[in-house]
Amino acid sequence: MNNEVKVDNITKRFNDKLILDNISFHVKSGDIFGLIGPNGAGKSTLINIMSGIIKPNSGDVKLGGYSILNDIVEAKNMIGLVPQELAIMDAFSAYDNLMYFGAYYGLSGKLLKDRINMALSVTGLTERKRDKVKKFSGGMKRRLNLAVAIMHKPKILIMDEPTVGVDPQSRNCIFEFIRRINKEDGTTIIYTSHYMEEVETLCNNIFILDLGNEVAYGSKSEIKAMASVHGTIRLKVSDFNDQLLLRLKELSGIKDVFFENEEIKIFMDESKFKIEELLLLFSKENKKIKSFNLEEASLEEVFLAITGKNLRD
Repeated sequence: MNNEVKVDNITKRFNDKLILDNISFHVKSGDIFGLIGPNGAGKSTLINIMSGIIKPNSGDVKLGGYSILNDIVEAKNMIGLVPQELAIMDAFSAYDNLMYFGAYYGLSGKLLKDRINMALSVTGLTERKRDKVKKFSGGMKRRLNLAVAIMHKPKILIMDEPTVGVDPQSRNCIFEFIRRINKEDGTTIIYTSHYMEEVETLCNNIFILDLGNEVAYGSKSEIKAMASVHGTIRLKVSDFNDQLLLRLKELSGIKDVFFENEEIKIFMDESKFKIEELLLLFSKENKKIKSFNLEEASLEEVFLAITGKNLRD
């Protein structure tokens, strides 16, 4: 089963502004793939190109082997798109929404009813299927948006910020759904989010985009290696001052040091870092350690180390 996605040298300009600059990556069949970047990075434009909504100035995307330029009907049949903006009708019930969109997909009769029941079940909306969408919470609307996208059982599901504004229950429901269709149906999933912890939890491989350019691409461990960020130390000491911050940055293996919320955060390269040097510095400076915690670097911290800014900047 060919559910792979190949993005090959995609470039896009709007007037004279370069939005995407020669972007390439490969998503293997059955992968959960993270596409991340701050606002203005070009993510939505790239998703619109991958979905066949807009055309690139150059390059191509192949969905299950079908070109979005030369095999547009076959390529679009491969995918389900969960857009960032809700694409549902408030005045209709959940069931009627699914009837409408199912017919749009070419479903009818018993197959349409079976697919509606399937979509309602996996998104946890069966008991609310006859309620008008305008009565739904934001999280329930997100789940219905997802139900619409999967009625035709796409082999590739593209999800653009699917948990924006949702409640914890809906968020967990969406996560369970993603894992279920990935495991049971082998669905390839491309997932974009501003919430780096979601990408870290769900995704195997990641592409980081910023200002239309590739920043990093690979598995989570590979990206962390690229950033030379292998761990984080969080600690609190007595009588912190800026001079101590500067001296910490001079220690071997220290990539960067920040002070926020009365806590020192140290990004370090485990292969070069020596904890003895850190403890010796505190001893010389007569600083008492109030708390100390060593943890693996998060993707949020890796993104900061690579780009010099937070994901939500």
